[in-house]
Amino acid sequence: MNSKIDLSIWKNLKSDLPASIVVFLVAVPLCLGIALASGAPLFSGIIAGIVGGIVVGALSGSALGVSGPAAGLAVIVLTSIEELGGFEIFLMAVVLAGVFQFLLGIARAGIIAYYFPSSVIKGMLAGIGVVIILKQIPHAFGYDKDYAGSLAFAQPDQHNTLSELYYMFEAISPAAIIIAVVSMIILILWERPFMKNMSFTRIIQGPLVVVALGIILNMIFANTSIALNAEQIVSLPVAESIGGFFSQFTFPDFSQWSNPAVYTVAFTIAVVASLETLLCLEATDKLDPYKRVSPANRELKAQGIGNLISGLIGGLPVTQVIVRSSTNIQSGGRTKVSAVAHGILLLGSAMAIPMVLNLIPLASLAAILFMVGFKLAKPALFKDMYKQGWSYFVPFVVTILGIVFTDLLMGIGMGLAVAVFFLLYNNYKKPFLFDSDDHIAENGTIRLQLAEDVTFLNKANIQNALSHIPEGSRVVIDATQSVNIDNDVVEIIDDFKTQARVKNIDLSILDRKQRGMAKPPVKKFQYAVTQQSKYPNKQFSSN
Repeated sequence: MNSKIDLSIWKNLKSDLPASIVVFLVAVPLCLGIALASGAPLFSGIIAGIVGGIVVGALSGSALGVSGPAAGLAVIVLTSIEELGGFEIFLMAVVLAGVFQFLLGIARAGIIAYYFPSSVIKGMLAGIGVVIILKQIPHAFGYDKDYAGSLAFAQPDQHNTLSELYYMFEAISPAAIIIAVVSMIILILWERPFMKNMSFTRIIQGPLVVVALGIILNMIFANTSIALNAEQIVSLPVAESIGGFFSQFTFPDFSQWSNPAVYTVAFTIAVVASLETLLCLEATDKLDPYKRVSPANRELKAQGIGNLISGLIGGLPVTQVIVRSSTNIQSGGRTKVSAVAHGILLLGSAMAIPMVLNLIPLASLAAILFMVGFKLAKPALFKDMYKQGWSYFVPFVVTILGIVFTDLLMGIGMGLAVAVFFLLYNNYKKPFLFDSDDHIAENGTIRLQLAEDVTFLNKANIQNALSHIPEGSRVVIDATQSVNIDNDVVEIIDDFKTQARVKNIDLSILDRKQRGMAKPPVKKFQYAVTQQSKYPNKQFSSN
């Protein structure tokens, strides 16, 4: 019997609280940068970060996802504010977008999250990792023309991700380079085994040391010829009093409730924000070391309530964001406490210590994001995807290139199109379907009988079946009749092995061999599930 892993909230505070501080430090400049790019008040980005952390974090079923303003919505927000004629009118659209998102959750639209093949999801993670690295290089050199948090290839300054690497040499800052290099050395050392063996490194995260040192170096350089300028440090709005702090909140123009243009913008935000959230939700679950499966429909409801509240108090639209989520995971976060705590830190710091935050060099944060990007796009990932065959490697690479040279959603769409092409091509080569006999469970064991051929189109049914298996069960996954098992299904089963430890499930897998039309395993999922002890007359099946 597998030993159960305790993932309760109170048992993991020592991991979640340090992770929340790192996420908070990364989130501050991203919130401000996205607000700047959106043509909205800077404080609206902070409001969105607070709501995304506290409200969405508390309501979401995602243990590690972190929500806040998203760079992917910046262009939509910018054009919408201009078209609607004011920020207060736009806030009305954000409120309505939240209502639409909540209704999407009620309608169970979250199911589409399970229909994205893992080659595309992994390509999304690697693509964002590459973009993070490319985007942070100019910040490390002290060239900060593009806003923090930018992910799109085309930039507001008429440059692009690659051309920015050329123009940064026109404005090299020695202080920024020194801070970035020292920060990288510290972060790399913090990852070394000899450092991890020291007890204090388990309490004090490397990024915290980097930020503290960055502030000290910034103060040392302040009265020299290489001092950092205002563009090279965090610039959080500073209120002179508590009353001044609350005066930064803005409220929607409710008189525009009957304006058709508001509804058009609201629907656009709801659809794009929901799609980005579902993609990030799936990607975050892939990164989760405990392979938990987050409920997609609950996430849409949580995001809807979050956008409703954000719009009511003057915030930008929120989505789940992979940069912050992956930072959370890499910093050791285990439960949703880290997401909620990062929102509380955003609120408290914006009220009490904005002057301290405004001493943090962007070069320090660039070094932290370098590490996040590298871990998302490790060379080992490319090697592993190549070994799985062309039908997985090509969509993976196309997704990466699409994200790097266009934007997130366009890159995902390109990768998905290529993945579907390979699916149709493989089905053309192997057009028949073998239907296996039902396998009835004995002695209370839940038995999942796989049929001959299973593709990623069956992910939703498989995921749903496995996620509803109760704790303490005995489970047998029988693949003895399978000829082709898709790699996406193999990953779900591999993830379920980790879940089994968490849920105290006794799991056996029979004869799951890697064979089929491609190098990776494949299979079309038609199974029978029966739990004789609890449901003696009921059979679960999915085709």
